[in-house]
Amino acid sequence: MPKRLALLLVTASLLLTAQTTPQPPRPAPDTAPKTYTLPPEKLQKAIDYGNIRNRLHFIEFFYGVAVLAAILKLRIAPRFRDWAEAASSRRIVQAYVFAPLIVAATDIPSLPFELYRHHIGLKYEQSVQGWGSWFWDWTKGELLACALAGLLAWILYAAIRRSPRRWWFHFWLVAVPIVLFIMLIEPVVIEPMFFKFEPLEQKHPALVSEIAKVTRHGGLDIPASRMFEMNASEKLNSLNAYVAGIGASKRVVVWDTTIRKMTTPEILFVFGHEMGHYVLQHIWMGVGVAVLVILLFLYLGYRAMRWALDRWAGAWSIAGVEDWASMPVLLLAVAIFSFVSEPLMNTCSRMLEHNADIYGLEAIHGIVPNAPEVAAHAFQVLGEISLDDPNPNPFVEIWIYNHPAISDRVRFASQYDPWSKGQPPKYIP
Repeated sequence: MPKRLALLLVTASLLLTAQTTPQPPRPAPDTAPKTYTLPPEKLQKAIDYGNIRNRLHFIEFFYGVAVLAAILKLRIAPRFRDWAEAASSRRIVQAYVFAPLIVAATDIPSLPFELYRHHIGLKYEQSVQGWGSWFWDWTKGELLACALAGLLAWILYAAIRRSPRRWWFHFWLVAVPIVLFIMLIEPVVIEPMFFKFEPLEQKHPALVSEIAKVTRHGGLDIPASRMFEMNASEKLNSLNAYVAGIGASKRVVVWDTTIRKMTTPEILFVFGHEMGHYVLQHIWMGVGVAVLVILLFLYLGYRAMRWALDRWAGAWSIAGVEDWASMPVLLLAVAIFSFVSEPLMNTCSRMLEHNADIYGLEAIHGIVPNAPEVAAHAFQVLGEISLDDPNPNPFVEIWIYNHPAISDRVRFASQYDPWSKGQPPKYIP
């Protein structure tokens, strides 16, 4: 929960995800699935797995709110403030004492949920990562969160002290370049801390040659030097591909499990989907949305802090908005606003993913025989492996899903054929 303010400064990677166990390459399908279905032994498993994940999503939110409320009610934040001020008179030192303590006070109580989520991943064969490796990754994530939280806290409260009524805007002006910087370094600094990356051309030159055909068809020059294979199989049974970075760090990443478990035509469709994110400027759209959302949440946080502190500052032993101890109030407000905005944000994400699906179909048209069949079958495989529910609850779909339901993607892919209908394609002539 305390990471929410930090996470607002990072635009999420656009994913095309699925999961399974390693298996030999499959032959290309003869016919496209018209609907997404699961065999009986997998159907109930998918329903159970989806129900667990969905319940966990909502339970974790309310639990996190309760933890932050307890921190305020029990006056834990003022104690952390006193320790920070006793440690040094320098504000940046105080920030790096106080903020990590808040991170620990919120994340450690939430650790059982993280442990349970990994347990479920292992139980449903979504993960193969050992507990030691998992805990080391969790520790690295916490250390990164503490480092970022300390920096943000220092900047935030400097802005509050200088402009008690306009701090949300001044902090936003600093947050925007932080967003861009994190996006720039994430693929080359942060992600390699958790996974190994190798040039795709180095291990799969034939695949790169096929990918080059797709890029030429799409009129986009993506050099092989920006295509990478990620060694996911050491930790996950997932198939994944995504676009990350900006400028010189922009790259397309394909997981090794995707290469092992999909046919070449299916991989080309997945790549075409990811190339669509490039061409259609989805990364910069994400940046734009993130920038606006940060501004909105900071302003709402400012209003919420004034309202809450006017009423309960004394009960919480908080001297004012400039007091380090006010941070849980802002975190609580941002957490609530983030949760409430999930349906809107995920709706926007589903639209972008749908457009990337269209682009992927058009990118492989004329290169891959029976492109709709290939794309539809790829989604069928993705759904089977990730144990996607064929009939998700509409409320859950609207609130949680950041990609269209697999059922909808299979149906659309199998039917998208503007060429035979004499209609112009949406993106690629």
